[in-house]
Amino acid sequence: MLFDMPKYNQPNFDLDKFQKAPSVKFEICEKDGVAPEYFHSTSMLPEYFKVDGAWMLAEESRMDSCVVIANDKLEVVECRNLKIGDKVILGRTENCEEGIYVHSIPFGNPKTKIEDLFVFRQNRSRETSYSKDYEELIKLLKYEKHHGKIVWVMGPAFTFDKNARHTMQLLIENGYAHGLMGGNAIATHDLEGAYFNTALGQDIYTQESVHNGHYNHLDVLNKVRKSGSVAKFIEEYNIDNGIIYACEKNNVPYVLAGSIRDDGPLPEVIGDVYEAADKMRNMVRTATTVICLATMLHTIATGNMTPCFRKTSDGVIRPLFIYTVDGDEFVVNKLLDRGSLTAKTIITNAQDFISKVANGLGVL
Repeated sequence: MLFDMPKYNQPNFDLDKFQKAPSVKFEICEKDGVAPEYFHSTSMLPEYFKVDGAWMLAEESRMDSCVVIANDKLEVVECRNLKIGDKVILGRTENCEEGIYVHSIPFGNPKTKIEDLFVFRQNRSRETSYSKDYEELIKLLKYEKHHGKIVWVMGPAFTFDKNARHTMQLLIENGYAHGLMGGNAIATHDLEGAYFNTALGQDIYTQESVHNGHYNHLDVLNKVRKSGSVAKFIEEYNIDNGIIYACEKNNVPYVLAGSIRDDGPLPEVIGDVYEAADKMRNMVRTATTVICLATMLHTIATGNMTPCFRKTSDGVIRPLFIYTVDGDEFVVNKLLDRGSLTAKTIITNAQDFISKVANGLGVL
């Protein structure tokens, strides 16, 4: 069965509340990085703004940002990125009162109450049946391979298991990844696996600790830094396997956001947190499906910059699907607690998850 893309419920702008709504007010930004008082803060939902009598959609929304009127379009801008002279929209109501409309039921049954829409997405546990979720995800990924952009957000758990690591490599090689985001650890331990067949000094198949294995990732970091880049290290040391290897060889871009606890780090790791956030935001900007695996902080960061919709180049508004997968209920539900209510949660071992998905896609 082919994937059936949910249809967008276009607001009826002929209704009185839209017709009688005032145009939005705005105020000029007077200092870089400082929003005016009473600025409007965005959500992950589609939001419309009445500008000079016409309703306009802010096409690239995200959590907790400002909306700037820029010529014939609306730009969603993080507060820190505001510039002097920006026309920043004001208003904190959401149902046309101030020329702002937050579209709470963009997909599905428009008669469904917002509290009913999200109730079945929350409080999922280890006892939840995920069979239908896997079926839907596999159909979605087959569709997105050719019609969308799939971004994976990954913790280092995959690198600790030989089969999971190989499976992710196959998914990348078979076109089921258009971008990858993570931290220093996912790349470091993946390259450690390629060079030493260990991760954190343990054999990635037997899980047995090797002598002086705790040096392995440090030695790999040192070699990569000596080479000057991951790509050069792969070339110089004849690396022929792994997640990062597959990204490099298949021109799949990746963003590695640094942490204060990083060893090394790898040359590609971005140490400036705001630069890293901007690079992640740029990758998410065109994503249509995001899958977050076994990494709480990167998952929350990604969820906060990801809307629930995407406007395609031909003007169609479609859902942006986001999945969060972890063995801990607290981790997957943390994203829901932060406001990304459209995230689909799956509670399972990340290595088992990737194998099940890959089997369904026929790459194993």
